[in-house]
Amino acid sequence: MAIREILTDKDPVLHKKCHPVTQFDDKLATLLDDLKETLAAANGAGLAAPQIGILRRVVVVLDEADEMLELVNPEILSQSGEQDGLEGCLSVPGMWGYVLRPMKVKVRAQDRKGNWFEVKGEEMVARCFCHEIDHLDGHVFSEHVDCLYTNEELEELLAEEEKKGKRR
Repeated sequence: MAIREILTDKDPVLHKKCHPVTQFDDKLATLLDDLKETLAAANGAGLAAPQIGILRRVVVVLDEADEMLELVNPEILSQSGEQDGLEGCLSVPGMWGYVLRPMKVKVRAQDRKGNWFEVKGEEMVARCFCHEIDHLDGHVFSEHVDCLYTNEELEELLAEEEKKGKRR
């Protein structure tokens, strides 16, 4: 296992569509292990293969119990509700924005051995599923926002909202 460099949104790799995984072998297992180790080291909620320069449809996401889910060739089967919340991205460091996402998402994916399974996520996990699957299609969260905030601007915005007694 290895901690890999996380590419930033300026890298053209992040804006390309990923290829499906067709071989479920040691190379895939190493990729999944490296994604998990890199995500843990970066203290993030999800990570997609293109973020470390690999154009394959592979992501890892933390679930509600902080367990890492491995999703190979994931596809969204259904979604419902909506939530407007803050997102950041390891590939867009220090920037934040409000993104409208579904409240509940059901995903179909394969595990590292190629077995198909389905998994549901709500709130933050649903947001992560959508965010990471967007990466597989060459999209970055900043494409979905009206305004990006730096860490300092976000702190000011949240403090202002707190003063007014409202949350977005």
